[in-house]
Amino acid sequence: MTDLEYQDLAESMLKAIELACDRINDDTDADIDNQRTGGMITLTFSNRSQIVINLQKPLQEIWMAAKAGGFHYKFNSNQWTDTKDSSEFFAKLSRYASEQAGQPLVFKAPA
Repeated sequence: MTDLEYQDLAESMLKAIELACDRINDDTDADIDNQRTGGMITLTFSNRSQIVINLQKPLQEIWMAAKAGGFHYKFNSNQWTDTKDSSEFFAKLSRYASEQAGQPLVFKAPA
C-alpha cells in the first residue's frame, strides 16, 4: 500500500469514529467527548476513562489504547485487523467503548 492509500483509508476511519460518536451522543446518554488533534482521536467517557486512537504513519498502522490494553491494526482485506489476533478494529472499539461507557455502543466501518 502506498503512503497516500494509507492516509486516505486511515482518514476515512477517523471520520467514521467521529461520526459514530456524534450518532451515539444523539441516540444514547453515553456522552462521549471526542477530541481530534491531527491523526489522533481521544474519546473520553463520563467516568473519565479514555480510549485513544492514533495513526502510526511510518508503520502504516492504527493504534488504539483502552483500559483493556494497547492494540495495533493494519489494513488487510478491506478492514483494519489486529496484528496479533486478526480481530477487526470496529468490533474491538465497540467492545471496549461499551465496557468503558457501561452500556452497549456500536461503532461501524465506513461504507
